[in-house]
Amino acid sequence: MGIALQPRHLTRYKDIALLFVKYGHGDLLRNSPLFDDTLPHQPQPPVPPKAEELASDLEKLGPTFIKFGQLLSTRADFLPPAYMQALARLQDKVEPFSFDEVEAIIPVEIGARISKAFSEFETKPMAAASLGQVHRAVLRDGRRVAVKIQRPNVRERVMEDLEALAEIAQFLDEHTEIGRRYEFSAMIDQFRKSLIAELDYRQEAQNLKLLGDKLRSLQRIVIPQPIDDYTTSRVLTMEYVSGTKITDLNPVVRLDIDGRGLADELFKAYLQQILVHGFFHADPHPGNILVTLDHRVALIDLGMVGRIAPKMQENLLQLLLAISEGRADDAAAAAIKIGEPREDFDELEFRRRIAEVVVQQVHATIEQMQVGRVVLDVTKISAECKIRVPAELSMLGKTLLNLDLVGRALASDFDPNAAIRRNAAEILQHRLLHSMSPGNMFSGLLELKDLVQRLPERINRILDAIANNSLKVKVDTIDEEVFMSGLQKIANRITLGLVIASLIIGAALLMRIETRFRILGYPGFAMICFIGAVAAGVVLIFSIISKDTDSKK
Repeated sequence: MGIALQPRHLTRYKDIALLFVKYGHGDLLRNSPLFDDTLPHQPQPPVPPKAEELASDLEKLGPTFIKFGQLLSTRADFLPPAYMQALARLQDKVEPFSFDEVEAIIPVEIGARISKAFSEFETKPMAAASLGQVHRAVLRDGRRVAVKIQRPNVRERVMEDLEALAEIAQFLDEHTEIGRRYEFSAMIDQFRKSLIAELDYRQEAQNLKLLGDKLRSLQRIVIPQPIDDYTTSRVLTMEYVSGTKITDLNPVVRLDIDGRGLADELFKAYLQQILVHGFFHADPHPGNILVTLDHRVALIDLGMVGRIAPKMQENLLQLLLAISEGRADDAAAAAIKIGEPREDFDELEFRRRIAEVVVQQVHATIEQMQVGRVVLDVTKISAECKIRVPAELSMLGKTLLNLDLVGRALASDFDPNAAIRRNAAEILQHRLLHSMSPGNMFSGLLELKDLVQRLPERINRILDAIANNSLKVKVDTIDEEVFMSGLQKIANRITLGLVIASLIIGAALLMRIETRFRILGYPGFAMICFIGAVAAGVVLIFSIISKDTDSKK
């Protein structure tokens, strides 16, 4: 299937082509119908630029590529560690747009002018990013809020960039080995869904509500709640949380807070999100986590969230426990269950490399322990050993890696492995209670009701079949025809062996009988029996060798 070059994407195609050339992968696109007119004809660079340059280049391309770089920072299966680290530090801080545009957007979205909806509204944003910016404000009832406004026309630009990326990914999947291996179209599709959801602030408001409800029992975790009447797809108004970023805490404040307790509570919150609720804040980098004035931890910016199915949760719990306890074989088995092994999967090599990673984690110091790094290493090894890795595992690894860093910022001696083991029993209890929710219980009751209603009918059918002597039991076993054919071949070989042995013995006995008919100076009949035995033996040997060779193939 061919790919047509869309004129509206020409600039983006050329920008992406230049990146491929700059980082030593221009040959992937050269001579393709997609880039015949856009790829510059220049030699590949002898040494690709440093990882930091890639982050800078993506920032220049705009919001879509900044977000794409952040996604790539989670893909340990094909991105070198240096590039992952550089992209993980990629920040979408850009120049704010004017307050005149803010004044034009808010009335259209919430149906009231700023002066009518808010008693105070700061003209200078407290933060500006590639998709939007945030202003402090005060509602008419006195509540302090943070108002996030989406950049003008950013949605249209993102959609065009996504279309260009999708067409390039399709070409790579269809025409290159690396595309068939990593399935870039699936990656871009996941990225599209995530970014479109992030552009709808109503979805982020729903995420704030859901996470706040799930973590309500954790007293030291704060989730700012949205103000529904002042929230639309392009404007999000939420409670203002006054606090300090984890990385900006000064030594005096660190003395006043219970850093280890906060780190443990935060880790517990994320384990519950991931392994119990299946819904988690997927971007817990230090800039999105604040220490409040009352010494609690606030999670902000829930535009990027992850979701995990129940079966995946069980496998992830097994993987994390195996890693934290240093059980390499169990960690490898859990990773195999999480992924989808391909036909050329090398299980022995996979288990050996997983064992090396887990052993290093066991012998690491507290400062070196990083559960997220181990999960990302498992993801990378899985891909290299031909296991198709679900996107959830990469996102989980990146989330835990950021969480490791945040935990160390709160308490330098924080041990993530010990935190996992401490909370394992409580997580299992929460999962059990979660499975006994009213919805699950009603579903089970409905299935039981269906079983009870159908049971008499099914019993009657079985009894009727027994009475009419028509009950049949189907058992799938070995193919009896193949089995009997094999036995017959064995019997034939044994029989031929006995005949050969008889000819040899007969030839030996005939050697003692003197006759005029001789062959090579020996009695002729004896030599005929001997030659026949040799010929039959050679035929039998060749038959055995050929059949065994075919069976191995």
